[in-house]
Amino acid sequence: MTTRREGRELALQALYSKDLVLQDANTTLKRITESFSEGEEPTLSVNSKAYAFASELVNGVVTNLQAIDSRIAEKSKHWSMARMARVDLNILRLAVFELLYRPDIPKNVTMNEAIEVAKKFGADDSASFVNGILDEIASTVTDKE
Repeated sequence: MTTRREGRELALQALYSKDLVLQDANTTLKRITESFSEGEEPTLSVNSKAYAFASELVNGVVTNLQAIDSRIAEKSKHWSMARMARVDLNILRLAVFELLYRPDIPKNVTMNEAIEVAKKFGADDSASFVNGILDEIASTVTDKE
């Protein structure tokens, strides 16, 4: 597994957990990694680069949540955000953050990664659901706004 994939998966877990327990996502991220680590630094077999990337994603999503959710709501024509599975919604949030605010990550990489994470953490139809909405959003993003 790549460092960035590990980071995306950690970020997803932190955002999902934040939704469930209504706790700060950075605190949740730290607790997730500490619960698997032996020492003081978060290791979880997660290298420091994966943790740093996860932290960037979590902070980016939290900081830009209103704009991100607005994009998702706009493109999910027949699904209210309240009806979306929390895992799917948070995968979408991470990917939309990357699409809008991370010019260093190509669109196709963001989309492929989101689909793979959805296959691992979501329901049977999560990957196609995430792909459909991301495809709509990605088509409106020009050169990383």
